[in-house]
Amino acid sequence: GKKWKHSTFLTATLFPGAVAIIFLLINAAAAYEGSTATIPFTTILAVIALWVGVSTPLVVLGSFFGFKRETIEVPVRTNQIQRHIPEQLWYTHPFFGIALGGILPFGAVCIELFFIMSAMWLHQVYYVFGFLFVVFLILIVTCAEITIVLCYFQLCNEDYRWWWRSFLCSGSSAGYMLLYSAWYFNAKLKITGFVPTTMYFSYMIMAAMTFFLLTGSVGFFSCLWFVRKIYAFIKVD
Repeated sequence: GKKWKHSTFLTATLFPGAVAIIFLLINAAAAYEGSTATIPFTTILAVIALWVGVSTPLVVLGSFFGFKRETIEVPVRTNQIQRHIPEQLWYTHPFFGIALGGILPFGAVCIELFFIMSAMWLHQVYYVFGFLFVVFLILIVTCAEITIVLCYFQLCNEDYRWWWRSFLCSGSSAGYMLLYSAWYFNAKLKITGFVPTTMYFSYMIMAAMTFFLLTGSVGFFSCLWFVRKIYAFIKVD
């Protein structure tokens, strides 16, 4: 709550700004090669106007009302002095947990991801949206479960720094998605040339960024709920 202006600015600009920069680079490369797939400049200005004139003011307005509300109460009294974290074993290292946490969420969607990418890049028709919704629910449940389990093991080893690790554990599935897109490019596509290759990987990077924010947010809020629940049962005299 001390840097709410900084947080609001990053919320309004970080992800949309990164996507906008990647998209503008793709459009500039396509225009340089004389491709007909470039987006008109007036359309780009209209999207930027929507971002600056609609999306950003709504983020600022929402943060204003959000930070006026009461803060989340801690369910148990905490010590003001940070507790010493004992030396961790190799399997409790953050890198190991982050790498392991993304395997199951990605495995839950990898088959469906193949058909989605085939529809995007091989001009195939995708119409099983009901099954896609079920896979989406399985993805959310898988992200929540694997992150809660890893968070529990971390707390059992007296390491209380779970905030960012919970976000990265489930969000690391986006890294496996990028690796899968590289395999799909080499095995299934016959794309040649610098600009088409750049467009493919740029779009997949934007998709992976979105997937990272989605799965990471699910993991963090699941761990937040889990930690509040288990510590609420602690009785301190």
